[in-house]
Amino acid sequence: MTTMPSCPIIALIGRPNVGKSTMFNRITKSRKALVDPTPGVTRDRHYERVEWENHSFILVDTGGIDDNPEDLLVNHIRDQAMAAIEEADIVLFLMDGKQGVTPADYEVVEILRRVKKPIFHVVNKVDSPEQELNVLSQFYELGVDILWPVSAEHSYGFRSLMEGVTEIIEHDSDDDSGLPENTVKVAFFGRPNVGKSSMINRILGEDRMVVSEISGTTRDSVDTMLTHGKYSYLLIDTAGIRRKGKTKDKLEKFSILKSLGALEKCDVAVILIDADEGITEQDSKVIGYALDHGRGLIILVNKWDLIKDDKKRQEHLMVEIGRQLPFVGFAPLLNVSAKTGYGIKRLFPTIGSVYRQYKASFPTSALNQLLRDALDAHTPPIFKNKRLKFYYTAQVGTCPPKFVLMTNSTKGVHFSYKRYLTNKYRDGLGLDKVPIQLIFKDKKGGRDR
Repeated sequence: MTTMPSCPIIALIGRPNVGKSTMFNRITKSRKALVDPTPGVTRDRHYERVEWENHSFILVDTGGIDDNPEDLLVNHIRDQAMAAIEEADIVLFLMDGKQGVTPADYEVVEILRRVKKPIFHVVNKVDSPEQELNVLSQFYELGVDILWPVSAEHSYGFRSLMEGVTEIIEHDSDDDSGLPENTVKVAFFGRPNVGKSSMINRILGEDRMVVSEISGTTRDSVDTMLTHGKYSYLLIDTAGIRRKGKTKDKLEKFSILKSLGALEKCDVAVILIDADEGITEQDSKVIGYALDHGRGLIILVNKWDLIKDDKKRQEHLMVEIGRQLPFVGFAPLLNVSAKTGYGIKRLFPTIGSVYRQYKASFPTSALNQLLRDALDAHTPPIFKNKRLKFYYTAQVGTCPPKFVLMTNSTKGVHFSYKRYLTNKYRDGLGLDKVPIQLIFKDKKGGRDR
């Protein structure tokens, strides 16, 4: 039996549109890989941790290996697929049972002959025993000994394939957990071509993501694990978020939905702004999305190298950012360059600081003292001939920190006084880098505001 690491990597490779993403979704029991008849949909390596009948492994979906001279991304995609083969412990090579054997299949088989690791030659889109008899004979012409007929869409032959895969994986793996404990999940957002993939590549020190000047290169949300110092990080690269009116292509709309979906699982959202183009209305909307989801927030002004010698442009850009983003004054702002590496060293300490505040909790006694001090410093206003009163406060949640304040009238809490109390909580609790939520409740009836 081949010796496997505690959590082996299994790579799905093959020509475009043979069903790799459908197989990825079948194995992971998810819909995380894009499925679309358009060739070249999956462009980056897409990672997902899988638990299959007491076996743990990491599944990798890759871009199709092809030789289409009209596609400028073919070489990028081929490099990514080759990198996935190199880092994998097991390779699943998918072919199209409906289309039959193609010259590209012969080419991939020749590549895999030189790979010294378990290879599964999978003929996809085979739905019945009758189809097996009609289809498999031509694929044996490739010179392989064992073929695995399956239907990723309808699950025919799927269990047999997975049993074959798990036979190779050792049974004594101790790593049956998900992400490492205290993993910080960091998602990178921004308009297309702002440099998200380049930024992650700079952080990783390798070309993990496809990087191209063609707008919209990243269509899937791509997860990458990284250990930095004492902490583990899940870095999530996302598709560029455009204005809705400019997303007519159905595939791009799906990608944007997946990008926004990444906000559901991240702890810290890193928003990239193009220093050369300046901040736009769409940048503000992306930041608004992150704020609406209550995520930790860091703003990176990328491509700083393009304006590093122009003080006037720098000053103008900072003024514009302050003018358009007054609602996120708490968010750390870093000037960086994915191209040169300028400012990148400050990113992880900043992420750590934001994450600690994002997860922070406080004793009720300290919160009540903070509230009393705030009320003494600025007496609550009068509402309908009665003084507004606050009875007590308590923390009711984290990520971000949430506090409830019991009062005699939620309607009497004017916006300006709410802002005053928010600033007092920020200063008193050291929560200067994350959004916080104050929830006002009437003492009688428990109505929220």
